[in-house]
Amino acid sequence: MISTPRYRRVLVIVIDSIGVGFAPDADRYKSSGADTLGHMAEFFVRELGRPLAIPNMARLGISLTHPGGLAGIPAPERPLGAHGRMQVTSFGNDSLDGHWEMMCLPARFHVDYFPEGFPQELLEKLEGFSGRGILCNKPYSGTQVIYDYGERQLKTGELIVYTSGDSVLQIAAHEEIIPLEELYRICEYARTLVNGPKITMGRVIARPYVGTCKENFTRTANRRDLGLEPTGPTALTALQDSGLDVISIGKTWDLFCGQGFDRAYHNESNMDGMDHVDEVMADDWQGLCFTNLVDFDAMYGHRRNAAGDGEALEAFDERLGHVIEEMHSDDLLVVTADHGNDPTYQGTDHTRELVPLLVWSPSMHPGGVNLGLRTTCSDLGATILENFGVPDMGEGTSFLPHLS
Repeated sequence: MISTPRYRRVLVIVIDSIGVGFAPDADRYKSSGADTLGHMAEFFVRELGRPLAIPNMARLGISLTHPGGLAGIPAPERPLGAHGRMQVTSFGNDSLDGHWEMMCLPARFHVDYFPEGFPQELLEKLEGFSGRGILCNKPYSGTQVIYDYGERQLKTGELIVYTSGDSVLQIAAHEEIIPLEELYRICEYARTLVNGPKITMGRVIARPYVGTCKENFTRTANRRDLGLEPTGPTALTALQDSGLDVISIGKTWDLFCGQGFDRAYHNESNMDGMDHVDEVMADDWQGLCFTNLVDFDAMYGHRRNAAGDGEALEAFDERLGHVIEEMHSDDLLVVTADHGNDPTYQGTDHTRELVPLLVWSPSMHPGGVNLGLRTTCSDLGATILENFGVPDMGEGTSFLPHLS
């Protein structure tokens, strides 16, 4: 580690699933034409009669991530910070893929998907371990699956097992029928079944919910993600090995199985996550705080709720203004995303998109710089490593020299 890094603290905030336009390989992921942020901005102007109110991201240059601009959001003549876009090159299109790649470990290996449901052999093992039967076993929307199967689960105690267009095995369980600790234990066992070599999946997700009937079933904040263990060292472990602080807020801890982090904060919601950001940024530390805000994806993107997605982004933007006001001259802020989930698009799955890159520090000169299209999200990790004088991982190109 260099004795005096340019930026003593780096705060990375991942606004989960807020993509900025379909990627060059979008056709392979059935995402041609998708644009989470662009279509959300158009929806607000067209359907709500007002522009999306994100003045702080606008000041940072979010409109400049779109060649044609964002509907109703003028581009600043002199953006506060640097701006650009990054391309996810990992083979998958899930949070694990985007986050691993940001930390210099692109997931360039194939994982398994089950569009027809999981194999019987796997289900029998789950049944044998849990002592419970299996419901569903097909791709499903997370809210629709509890609507369709939740009332039966209340009567029988069977597990609701389902998947999506991503490499995920999800188990939904009513908290009063299958207690959280039991659900977590079952999901931990399920994780052992999909670590390869026969079946390799990106995530196992515990999806608890509450309610008395299908009309009021509601998923709770007790979700737990069990990711595939990182297949190699990451920028997180490199920073930690160099004696720097590495802090997780939100599901970043889960996505890396805790590897490389010194401490972690579980988020109940986006706003709870921003409370944690305020708490951490009021502390004295040196290194990286890696934050994920998942509500955009889990609460709105998959449900194709453009209004809710935009309103959540507006609420985040308001809190971002406080973060900007409180940052020190040697702090660096990065706002980005891990994939897309266009709330106006067909289906309910993630969309393959470029992700925004907004970079700012109080010590930067107004006017910023166009960082262009970064050919891999690993450029972010490479930049953080260079800032702290930590040897690179052989992935990504630092944009630190462009920040002034």
